[in-house]
Amino acid sequence: QVLLVESGGRNVQAGDSLRLSCSGSGNAFSHLYIGWFRQAPGKERTFLVTISENGRRAIYHPSVKDRFSILRDTEKNTVYLDLNDLTPEDTATYYCAASRGYMNEVDEYDYWGQGTQVTVSV
Repeated sequence: QVLLVESGGRNVQAGDSLRLSCSGSGNAFSHLYIGWFRQAPGKERTFLVTISENGRRAIYHPSVKDRFSILRDTEKNTVYLDLNDLTPEDTATYYCAASRGYMNEVDEYDYWGQGTQVTVSV
C-alpha cells in the first residue's frame, strides 16, 4: 500500500510562485513514478507532469512546461511541484498520484493523494 499526502496549496496573487509537496510512504513508493494532476471546478482532472522513480527524468504537459517544475527528493520520499507565474486559470485542486511508468491518464495511476487547493486571485 502507498499513501500520498499533498501539501502547500493556498491562496496567492497572480504572478506569484508556489511549491507543492507530495509526501509518500509505503515500501513501494521509491519504485513508483509520481505524477501531478489538477482539477478545476466543473472540469476533468488533467495531467501536468510525471517523474521517474529516481528523479532523473520528467515528462511535462506542453502547457505547463515553461512555468512548472518537478523535483524528487528520494531521501525524503517527497516530490515537489514548483508553480511559477501563476494566473487565475491555474486555480484548481492539485493531486499527486503514483504509477508504474510514464503515464498521463488518470486511470493509469494506482494511488492518489487527497489533493491540495491552489487559488489564484488577480
